This record gives sequence, C-alpha cells and structure tokens, in this order.
Amino acid sequence: MLVKTYASAVTGVQAQTITVEVNTGGQPIAGKPFYYLVGLPDNVVKEGFQRMEAAIKNINCRMVRVKTVVNLAPADIRKEGSAYDLPIAIGVLAATKQVKKEELDKYVLMGELSLDGGLRPIKGALPIAIQARAEKFKGLIVPKQNAREAAIVNNLDVYGVENLVDVVDFLNGRKAIEPTFVETRDEFNDNQNVFKVDFSDVKGQDNVKRALEIAAAGGHNVILIGPPGAGKTMLARRMPTILPPLSLYEALETTKIHSVAGILPPESSLVASRPFRSPHHTISDVALVGGGSNPMPGEISLSHNGVLFLDELPEFKRSALEVMRQPMEERKVTISRAKVTVDYPTNFMLVASMNPCPCGYYSHPTKECVCGAGQVKRYLNKISGPLLDRIDLHVEVTPVSYDQLSSYAPSEKNSKTISERVVQARKIQRERFEKFKGVHSNSQMPSRLVREVCPLNQACTTLLKKAMKIQKLSARAYDRILKVARTSADLGGSENIKIEHLAEAIQYRSLDRETWGG
Repeated sequence: MLVKTYASAVTGVQAQTITVEVNTGGQPIAGKPFYYLVGLPDNVVKEGFQRMEAAIKNINCRMVRVKTVVNLAPADIRKEGSAYDLPIAIGVLAATKQVKKEELDKYVLMGELSLDGGLRPIKGALPIAIQARAEKFKGLIVPKQNAREAAIVNNLDVYGVENLVDVVDFLNGRKAIEPTFVETRDEFNDNQNVFKVDFSDVKGQDNVKRALEIAAAGGHNVILIGPPGAGKTMLARRMPTILPPLSLYEALETTKIHSVAGILPPESSLVASRPFRSPHHTISDVALVGGGSNPMPGEISLSHNGVLFLDELPEFKRSALEVMRQPMEERKVTISRAKVTVDYPTNFMLVASMNPCPCGYYSHPTKECVCGAGQVKRYLNKISGPLLDRIDLHVEVTPVSYDQLSSYAPSEKNSKTISERVVQARKIQRERFEKFKGVHSNSQMPSRLVREVCPLNQACTTLLKKAMKIQKLSARAYDRILKVARTSADLGGSENIKIEHLAEAIQYRSLDRETWGG
C-alpha cells in the first residue's frame, strides 16, 4: 500500500516541502532488512528508524514486519536531522492501516521522536510554517515547544503536540486539538525593548556616550580603546538599549535565523528586541561567519539587525577577523558547498573593544605603561588596516574619577533620552533614502551616494584635505568620515554638514594617527 505524508527541508533560511512516500507490501527476504530508506538521507535520518520502531511499539501500535520502502522526494536534496521521524512514522502507520490516510495531504508534519513516543523540538519551525502556508497546506503539526514560534504565521493552523499518540488520535478523528494562536502584533509590542540595563548606569564617560549615540543613529561600526576597568564592556552591552526598535519585518527576519540555528527558547515566538552577540575570542572562522557540512548561520548572522560585540579584538584569530570584511560591506554572507549554496543576512553593527597595549596602560593618565619599544605597534598590528578602515568611529575611553563613580546624581544620558534622538535621526535618514533600494541609514550609503548627500562648503573641504594629508587616510576612511559627519548633522537637525560636525567625525579616527603607539 502506498501512502504519502509531507515534511520540510530547511536550507539557509528557506524551506522546501518534502514528500515522504511509504510503500508496504510483500514478505521481506530472509537475512535482509525489511525497511529501506532512500532519497539521500543522512545518518541521523537513517537512525530514526530505531526511534520510530520503539515509539510505535510503546504507544501500543504494531510495527508490521512487511517489506517497507520509504522515499524522501525530491531525491536529489540531502535530508538532514531528526525532524523526519514524525512524518515517516505516520506514513508507516497509515500504510499499515493504523492511521487514516484521507487527511494526510492537508498537513505538514515535523518532529523528533523519543523512544516512548514523545516529541522533541526541532529547528527551523518558522521557515517551515511560512513554506507550508505558501503551498496552501491547511495545517502544520509540530512539537508543542515549537508551536508558538510557528503560529506567528497567520492563515495556517498550527497544532502543537506532545507525543505520537496525540497525532495518531487527531488524524483518526478520535481527539480534537486546538490550533495554537498567537496575536503577532500584540506579542511583538509586549516584548519589544525590554532591557535589564540602561546607559544611566554608566557614570561619566559623556564623550563616549556621544560617540555611541552617533554610531546608533547612523548604524556605524565602532571600536572602544581604553585601559582595563574603564567601562568599555559596560558601555558596549548597553548599545541595544539606544538602537531604534525592531520593525515587525526585522523581527520576523531575525526570528527565522534564530529558529534555523535552534537557539530560540522553548515555547517562544518572536525575537522582539535587537540581538546582542558577544562570542569569545577563541571562536573559529566557521563559528563566526557560518558554514559547516550542513551550512548553519554564524555569529555575524545571529547578530543580524543587532549588535556583534568583539571584546579584546586583537586577541581574535586574524583569519577569523579577515573573513568578516566582505560580509560587513555586502551585509550578507554566501556559504558555498559542493551541492548547496546558501545566503545568510549579516546587517549587524560591529562594536569592538581593545586595550591600547599588551599591559593595558598606554596613554593612561596615572599608571605607567611597561610595554617595551614597538610592543604597542605590534599589538595594534594584530588588527589589519582594511578591517580598521571598515570601523567608522575609533573612541578612546579614559578611566572615570572617584568623584564621578561615587556620585548619586541622575544621568541625563539615559537610554530612553538617547534613543529618542536616535529614532528621530533615523527618521530623517529613512526619508532621505526612500528612493534608494537597500539603503536605510547613513552607514549603508555607497560612495556614489556619499558625494550627493554629503556636500561640503569651502571651510569643511579645507579641513578634511588637511586631515587626510596629516593622518594619511585611505579613500574608504574619507567616505567614513563624511558618513559620520552626516549622522552628526542629522542628530543636530542640520540640513548641511557644518565644520563642527566634520571636526567631530575626524576626531573619531584615533587609530589612523601616525603618533598612536609611538
């Protein structure tokens, strides 16, 4: 008897429907297996037969020992993961007349089986639900832990189930299961911008807060340079609190990536706040950028629409940092393998921090640096020039005095106040770039657009020419200065870039100075 059920394969952040064909009939040949799985399954899918057999027996159904062939079509796509357990098990039960087959073509089924018939959560429930709706399926049956995530997709009935018995009884009409319902906009609004930290926690450092405000307003990359204990990490961790709130589209896009990576908390739905990812400096190239035999998103994609914080930047492997350069420019990473090529978005804001030298006290106002001649330069040279060129703001962080630390006076620069100014500056940029596809903030401007949007008067031209000559800046650094100056002007509500805006942008190129490091 031939029966078809439907599953889904996730490649990148997109899903493709898989037809699970189960054919039973005939006596197995002595000494040969009675169960055959074809259609390019990996070892995890093949091992699913052992889980499926135990689960079927433990829910008091029969595992009929007749020749059984399971085909996962289309056969040229590699099937990976344990989520095919449920559709295969239901197909086998339907082919042996233990489940009614009349309703099977209306549902996509996904789930990993436990030996007792329980269902474990899967990865990629959101893109699977999107594809199921696109192909006009009535419903999606997934483990209960994934139901709220998939139920974000409207016009699709999502059934969260705990075990194989529930699925069998539901398909046989013996048990009704209520679809999971999520009011997407209410869920999004209730969980948006809920933070445990605030910029008002940071004492002093007003100049650094100003630099981070500019970075947030224009989507610029920033590096913080200062001695240990100056507050670099504390400041960086508060960056998401001043960024504009996620739009619903950005939230869905971010949730899809986190869903594919399998890092969404159980029974969660939307990612409503901007991500903040802080990998350790021992991270590998693949873990940072993405990849593997089954390409998965790396940290730069998991921080999409949010912040990627690299603490102690010179301690990261140089090869790992260099592979970030192209994704930072193109805002996507393409991972190519022999049989598959996937694209992951990488529109993140890079916030990095570093000590100024190996001992940490170069240019410290009170402590003496003990690094030998040339050590400071060698330490800085761990970061390549092309990568530094892609960082718009180089901000020096100095230690905070005792009087500032011990003060109980409330700070004017709290996250809410800063965020309001940032949102207003981003509104100006949205209106400015409305006609330009793919450009939403000043940091995303291509060189052609920089010349059009950032005209300079004679005084500004003279100042920039002098700075370029003295600091020997690259063409990319020239564009970065203009973009930062444009953002500074937007925060000030100025239609044109004034000399004070340009001077502020130039001062944020500390690491370009030849005098840095002696």
